Amino acid sequence: QVSVLYFARSAELAGLRCETLSVPRQITSLQLWEEIVKVHPRLAVIRDQVVFAVRQEYVLLGDQLLVLQPGDEVAIIPPISGG
Repeated sequence: QVSVLYFARSAELAGLRCETLSVPRQITSLQLWEEIVKVHPRLAVIRDQVVFAVRQEYVLLGDQLLVLQPGDEVAIIPPISGG
């Protein structure tokens, strides 16, 4: 189980700021995103703009293999506009 943290637009789309999800221990970043989208289909609209942070390190969506430990934090960080 991992803690998924949602920020900005991802929190709006998911309807919450954090939750615990059960996912495979070894999973690619893209597969992890797909697991999260199964739970929150509305997140699919930000797929091309989102960045993950796993254990506070940025991870791009793709074939990168993640080895997750119970209690790891996965942050969903959409683009943040500022001015």
